[in-house]
Amino acid sequence: MGGVRSVGGPEERLLYQDEQLKITVRAASGAPTVTLIGEIDASNSHALAGALASCRQGDYIVVDTGALSFIDVSGLRVLVMPALPPSQRWIRLHNVTPYQRRLLRMMGWYYEPRAHHLPV
Repeated sequence: MGGVRSVGGPEERLLYQDEQLKITVRAASGAPTVTLIGEIDASNSHALAGALASCRQGDYIVVDTGALSFIDVSGLRVLVMPALPPSQRWIRLHNVTPYQRRLLRMMGWYYEPRAHHLPV
């Protein structure tokens, strides 16, 4: 399930894939960058949590949500980590779509963009 692919840049490794969701990780000089493609719901949010935990190496990881076409509350809980105090949250969201931002606000989970230096 976990292949490695390098296309003129950092290696990208497949962490998880099902009929709805593909999760890849790319090593970066700072934090690993995880890309989510497809849909997240109750059927795969547990797999998402495991995949994210498996690539955590330092203080945080960057998660690119720009290619998600759908995410429900179970998926948002994995990404936002509302049970933890902000200082202990180790996921940094990148490319949050207007739809995702709206859901975060509706749930009372304020989203504040942070600058991330991602490889080109």
